[in-house]
Amino acid sequence: MVFYFKARPEAGDYTIFMGLDKFENEELIKYGFPEDIWFHVDKMSSAHVYLRMRKGQTIDDISEGVLEDCVQLVKANSIQGNKVNNIDVVYTPWQNLKKTPAMDVGQVGFHNNKAVRTVRVEKRINEVVNRLNRTKVERKPDLKAERESVNAAERAERKLQLRDKKRREEMERLEKEKQAEVRSYKNLMVADKMTSNKEIASTQKTLQELEEDFM
Repeated sequence: MVFYFKARPEAGDYTIFMGLDKFENEELIKYGFPEDIWFHVDKMSSAHVYLRMRKGQTIDDISEGVLEDCVQLVKANSIQGNKVNNIDVVYTPWQNLKKTPAMDVGQVGFHNNKAVRTVRVEKRINEVVNRLNRTKVERKPDLKAERESVNAAERAERKLQLRDKKRREEMERLEKEKQAEVRSYKNLMVADKMTSNKEIASTQKTLQELEEDFM
């Protein structure tokens, strides 16, 4: 089971989601999207909360309002973290999550610790948590199929882009050849019409020769 929430409307159409338990977390870790941002209460047990960004966006594009929604949701879904104030929430791109065979189910590490950010959450804001819970939807998605569908669409898009690139390159090549032929033809025409000063001088009579013709 995966729980889906909608971030505050004024921030745009952003979906926040989390798994029911550690087994769902394992699936979310395995079949995440490049646009996903992962959230967790630091040094405490909590839900693995994800924010799905728009394609092309990065962690730097998260607005303050959406960030608050995510950290409040992850705090509210931590048994220990929900009871105390001034906790830290860590977040990082899904692609930075590291999973090794030796790790327990639902456990993760990081490929690059420098890509992990921390935000201090002073206290629970019930208004935010209640608003998010009102948008809550439960689904049993086929995460593997969703990921494979996205992969197939991305491959098709890359294939189309490559075909378009080759077509443009071929058109540019043909245009260059055409322009080269035009320049060559113009140069040939100019060469045929040009006559050197020496050739002109050889065909013209001198003033003295003209005078002699009239004598």
